[in-house]
Amino acid sequence: MLALMSASAWAERIKDLASVQGVRNNQLVGYGLVFGLDGTGDQTTQTPFTQQSIINMLAQLGTTLATTQSLQLKNVAAVMVTASLPPFARIGQQIDVTVSSMGNAKSLRGGTLVMTPLKGADGQIYAQAQGSLLVGGAGASGAGSKVAINHLSAGRVIGGATVEREVPTALGQGSFIHYEMATTDFGTTQRVVDVINREIGPGTAQAVDGRVVRVVAPEESDRRVAFLGRLENLDVHPAKSVAKVIINPRTGSVVMNQTVTIESCAVAHGNLSVVVNTEQKVSQPNPLAGGQTVTTTQSEIDIKQGGGSLIQLKAGVKLSDVVKAINALGAGPQDLLSILQSMKAAGALRADLEII
Repeated sequence: MLALMSASAWAERIKDLASVQGVRNNQLVGYGLVFGLDGTGDQTTQTPFTQQSIINMLAQLGTTLATTQSLQLKNVAAVMVTASLPPFARIGQQIDVTVSSMGNAKSLRGGTLVMTPLKGADGQIYAQAQGSLLVGGAGASGAGSKVAINHLSAGRVIGGATVEREVPTALGQGSFIHYEMATTDFGTTQRVVDVINREIGPGTAQAVDGRVVRVVAPEESDRRVAFLGRLENLDVHPAKSVAKVIINPRTGSVVMNQTVTIESCAVAHGNLSVVVNTEQKVSQPNPLAGGQTVTTTQSEIDIKQGGGSLIQLKAGVKLSDVVKAINALGAGPQDLLSILQSMKAAGALRADLEII
C-alpha cells in the first residue's frame, strides 16, 4: 500500500504536462497617461512625449493648446500598458493590466490610468483600459535622503480592461485535437498516448512526434468540451527528465534535478580574499606656522587565504550526496558555480550545464 501511495504521488495530470493546440493567450499593449500623482510624475522638460501626449489628449476633449507651449506638470506620467487576453475571452469581460512608467516618474502610487486602447499584434484594438493603480510599494524622501520599499514605477489595475473584440479560438480541426507537451520528451509523450488509449479506447491517441499527440475527439462542441475535461484529468507518470544543472551567475543560485550524478573525481577548494582599506587623513598646520592644509590618502591591503581542502567523490552518487560533498568543502553559492563548471569541464558531472 505504501508503494502504491508513493507511486501515485508522482503522477501528474495531462493538463499539467500539455496544452490543447490553438488554446493560447494573446498579448496586448498600449500607450497611456497616469494622472493624479502627488508630485512624483514625469518632468515634462525632460520627457517631451509626455507633454505632447497631454496636448493631444486635451485637443480631443475640446481644449486646444499651442504645441510650442511648455507645460510644467508633476502629477502626470507617460506609461506603457500591457495585458494578456485569455482564450475564449468575450466582449465585456474584465482582464487585469500592468502599467509601467516610460519616463522619469518617481512613483505611480495613487495614480489613475485614463482610457487607453490596447492593441494586438495585428494593430487592432481588443480592449480599453482605465482605473486606479495598485502599486505594491512605498517610498519617502527629504533633506537629501531617500528610502523605497519594493518597486514604485509599475503597478496593476485589477479588472482594469474591458474586452472590446473577440479572438476566434479553434478547438481542434475536424475530428481531431492536438495536445502539445510542455517539453519535448519521447518517453513522457508515449506514456500520455498509452494512458489515453487505455482509459478511452485503443486508437484514440497517436503520437505525431516527441511533443505533439493527436487525439480523436467528438465533433459536437458540448461533447468535445466534456471529452477534454475528462482527458485533462487523467494521471500520467512522467519519464525521468534529462539530468540538468541550472546556474544563474547574477544571483548565485544553482538548481539541480534528481537525475544528476557524478563520476569519480577529486575536488580541492580554498578561499582567497583581498581586502583594501582606504583612509583619508588631513594635515592641518599650526595657525602661526603658515603653510596649507594637505589631504593625504593611505591604503592598507590585506590578503587572506583560507585553508584549502581536498575531497574525493565516488562515481554514481545521487544529488543528495553531491550536495553534502560540496557543502563539506565550505563552498558558498559563487564558489559552487566554479566547482560545477570545473567538474563539467573535467567530464565528472553527468548532467547538462545551463547558464541563464
